[in-house]
Amino acid sequence: MLIMTTILVWHTILIEGEKVLEISFFDVGQGDAIFIKSPDGNQVLVDGGPPNGRVLRELGKAMPFYDRFIDVVIATHSDQDHLGGLIDVLERYKIGLVIDSGVYGEGASHTQEKLLLENKKIKTITGKRGTTLDLGDGVRLEILFPDRDVAGMESNSTSIITRLVYKNHEFLLTGDAPQNIENYIVSEGDIKSDVLKVGHHGSNTSTSPIFLGKVKPNFAIISAGKDNPYGHPHKEVVSLLENFGVTVFETSKMGTITFVSDGRDLKIK
Repeated sequence: MLIMTTILVWHTILIEGEKVLEISFFDVGQGDAIFIKSPDGNQVLVDGGPPNGRVLRELGKAMPFYDRFIDVVIATHSDQDHLGGLIDVLERYKIGLVIDSGVYGEGASHTQEKLLLENKKIKTITGKRGTTLDLGDGVRLEILFPDRDVAGMESNSTSIITRLVYKNHEFLLTGDAPQNIENYIVSEGDIKSDVLKVGHHGSNTSTSPIFLGKVKPNFAIISAGKDNPYGHPHKEVVSLLENFGVTVFETSKMGTITFVSDGRDLKIK
């Protein structure tokens, strides 16, 4: 039986203006990078996009120039379009905690990541269902998957799936999880969310009708590069979302997309 674990994030910085939750879906080209800033100032980066330096530019816009600390970094899985940009982040920022799937791929980037984590003595844990990040002021980030040892599974199937909850609003972040994993978590509890980060950049390997009917999102974010060689997002996925009445936003067309919420209202910044 999995035991609920709560990880308290203590780092707090001074922020200006109204205390709100901000979640930004960075425009990093063909990849994912999502930045969360809680009303208490705690910061989480979910993935870092490909190794093209764009995540650093986006962090420079989202964070004050004097702030070089990120409370938590989550590497959803080992693919380069999620992990590659995190190497730059680990080199240039102080990190309180790294959460990953426990599965490392082969190649120079993965070796470099492991060396950075060891040399900088960054605390690292394996993300598992039942783990919750308490980001303060009622904001929590719940890990929904994996719920098992995923070593030996296909890379996308090892993706850490998280759900960000703040009072009346929820955001579901699915990495590159394929449809069989989506349909599995449907049976594991409540996943209804206002905003869905569409799996695998809008590929038809993700976003099943069963899953979409359970999430019931009002908005969907597709993070993909303009004119990418994979044809993401696939037309049938965009059509499915629209048929479900979901408003679709694409980083390739809009750039970085930021939602702001005080727990009651939700708007795009």
